[in-house]
Amino acid sequence: MTPDQARGRNGGLRLAGYAALYGVPDAARDTILPGAFARTLKDRRDPLPLYWQHQPEQRIGWIEQVEEDDRGLRIIASIDNPASRAAAQLKARAVSGLSFGYRARGYRHEPSGRVLEDVDLFEVSLVTHPLQHGARVHFVSP
Repeated sequence: MTPDQARGRNGGLRLAGYAALYGVPDAARDTILPGAFARTLKDRRDPLPLYWQHQPEQRIGWIEQVEEDDRGLRIIASIDNPASRAAAQLKARAVSGLSFGYRARGYRHEPSGRVLEDVDLFEVSLVTHPLQHGARVHFVSP
């Protein structure tokens, strides 16, 4: 299956939410600044995978849309198999956290923690416990 076929064209479950929030320190004391994803989103050519709990061997779908807005990094994604464990837990609201895999390219250290100014975005994950408590799925649609 190609990424285009997997990206919402197969009857999979769709979700929307924020993988990151600006100006809100996470549990690791990282704070993301607005615009931190601008370069990586502009340069990215391939679709971003949606993983289960940051496990590359457990790709559960694809990110259909990703953009920065005033609040943070907003995503719309699809889960390939609506009968999967991940889809069932999402529908039951047993899991609603979002997170992202990245490499910090530009950052500075402050007494409150690290401030991320530029990051390479590799993936988004559906997770049980996001480092940034407010990074959540806010809409699920079959």
